Order: sequence, then C-alpha cells, then structure tokens
Amino acid sequence: MAQARPNVGLRPFLPADTSIVAAIFIASIEELTEDSYSEAQREAWASRAEDEAAFGKRLGTQLTLVATLEGSPVGFASLKGTEQLDMLFVHPHAAQRGVGTALCDALERLAAARGAKRISVDASDSAQGFFAARGYTAQQRNSVSIGDEWLANTTMTKTLTDPASDPSRLSS
Repeated sequence: MAQARPNVGLRPFLPADTSIVAAIFIASIEELTEDSYSEAQREAWASRAEDEAAFGKRLGTQLTLVATLEGSPVGFASLKGTEQLDMLFVHPHAAQRGVGTALCDALERLAAARGAKRISVDASDSAQGFFAARGYTAQQRNSVSIGDEWLANTTMTKTLTDPASDPSRLSS
C-alpha cells in the first residue's frame, strides 16, 4: 500500500528564517549536486550563504516562500521580479517528498497572477530534469564564476497559463 505524502506547508520568508534557509541551501548543494559538480565547485557555490546577512537581504528583496513539513522549514524558493525563479532549494532529507514541486507550483502561479507570460530559471545540472519534467525548455548554457571556480547551468523557460483561464480556479 502506498504511503501518503505529508502535506507541504508554504509561508512567506521572514528575516528570522535566514539561518535555517542558509543551512538548507548549503546542505542541498553539498548532498544533492555531487553527481554534477566537483567538491571545489560545491564549496564555492555554498559559500554564497556564508554571509548570512547578505543572503537574507537577497531573499528579503524577492518574493521568497519557505516550505515546511510538520512545521519545520525544509525548503525555500524565490521569485526575482515577475519572471525569474532565482532560487529553489530543498533539504536532502526532504527531497522527493513534493517540496520542490509545491514551491515551484506556487511561484509559477504567483508569477502568472502578476502578469508574467513566462518564467525562467538558471537550472543547475542537477535540477534540469526536475524543470524539464515541469515543461521548462533549455534555452542556453551558462558559465558562472564563483571565486576561483566555474560552474555551468542552463537557462530554461516555461510559458505560463493565464490564471483567469485556469479551470482549476473554477472549482472553489
């Protein structure tokens, strides 16, 4: 018998969340990207959260949601402007439990409600499959310099549906 997935809660990011989301960011990079990036690349990437004040400020200037399971934060995602999914990270212990899907669904709906016709993401090599399964298509490869390391990612885009024409809205 299949086990039901726990309900993923979503709430706005608060400044008090900075330490926990920084820890989620680091753990996600360290444990979920091993097959795509070297140890030095992962360390450079994770270092972006070392200055927690700057990390929290970045998330605070974007529309950032925190995902919870049983009340505990397990992931976060941010929308930069109306059309760019800037960050989407899930703690390794919560991976494959619907957290990333819930976050992405919510940000896509919010972007569409704000008038965006499409959304883009610079997907890590580890996350491309997740976004492709959601209907994102690859547009271009990128190289990002962090310290002495170069990391590759792929800009992917998805056309959004108009929330006013979404039949699922009519069921409420």
